[in-house]
Amino acid sequence: MAVNRVPVLKRCRSLGLDPVYLGYDKKSTRELKRSGRKMSEYGLQLREKQKAKFIYGVLETPFRTYYEKAKRKKGMVGENLMALLECRLDNVIFRLGFARTRHESRQVVDHKNVLVNGKRVNIPSYQVKAGDVISIAENKKDGIRFKDILETTEGRLVPEWLDVDRDQMTGTVKQIPTRAMIDVPVDEMLIVELYSK
Repeated sequence: MAVNRVPVLKRCRSLGLDPVYLGYDKKSTRELKRSGRKMSEYGLQLREKQKAKFIYGVLETPFRTYYEKAKRKKGMVGENLMALLECRLDNVIFRLGFARTRHESRQVVDHKNVLVNGKRVNIPSYQVKAGDVISIAENKKDGIRFKDILETTEGRLVPEWLDVDRDQMTGTVKQIPTRAMIDVPVDEMLIVELYSK
């Protein structure tokens, strides 16, 4: 399995991204060396794609697959793409506050700690649907790890398309999110332009 080993803050700096979107509260004080340079249209489109891939932890091939799925759905391609990425199980775990960072949310799912509608799911890219109930496995709820996670993520806002019960460590997907409900700083239209060339 391919793993991105680039330091998170370095990657955030190069993409002009705030580490908060990945769950990190650190800030980099370094300046980007090429910050004054003008970027081409292609460069802007590529950076938006790289930003989306980095935020959601998706590699190139699966990302293109998401784009193809988004094209086949009704509605705007860019909005469909963002909704598909947002409905990944690892992202939902992060949004519910059951993981401190997006990287940790992927690990939580990989380690078979998550149940979807009562069934154990260990696929981070699993697509949740409206009405799905996501919970942490009973034998893991009382562990030190999840107590620490809940303590750390206590002040985090849960998006309006999700409903969470922190005491029971369960969450419900109320609806598939619209673009207005997704607070990720990505211009999806530039990604669509890049792929439609």
